[in-house]
Amino acid sequence: MTLQHPYTVMTVCTGNICRSPMAEIILRAQFERAGLTDRVRVESSGVSDEEDGHPIDPRAVRVLRARGYEIPAHHSAHRITRAEVEESDLFLPMTFSHMRALLRLIPSDRRGDVHMYRSFDPDLPRPAAGQEDKLDLVDPWYGGAHEFDVAIDQIEQGAPYIVDWVKRQL
Repeated sequence: MTLQHPYTVMTVCTGNICRSPMAEIILRAQFERAGLTDRVRVESSGVSDEEDGHPIDPRAVRVLRARGYEIPAHHSAHRITRAEVEESDLFLPMTFSHMRALLRLIPSDRRGDVHMYRSFDPDLPRPAAGQEDKLDLVDPWYGGAHEFDVAIDQIEQGAPYIVDWVKRQL
């Protein structure tokens, strides 16, 4: 981390229109409250390009606004790029399948930079190796308002622990 390159947190989901932008917005707000906006940058991406160029899902926007979060003026869904892999310090996949996809893109000496988003929550049990999917953040895409509420609850629950962890890395 330098002034030219702040500590970069990359949230990752499938298409970069629901979970990862929600986590990006929530974490950015948490880092701002912690007074770390000059030292920490939060970004989001997907492991797929299926939603390339699309904005944040309107259902995600609705639940974020209902909780008082500011929505960025522009969001363009995209697949994580090689440059983003190189520039990011912490990767937060939303599910175990996202983690597996990321690990194929990240150099082996950087695998320790990948942590499932919900793995920071001390109230969740630590899953056995190979059962990390027990920490998957719910996928609201095929659901309705309830699934988006569950997703934002899960994201908000883990956010303070992620902020605390990053503070210790700075």
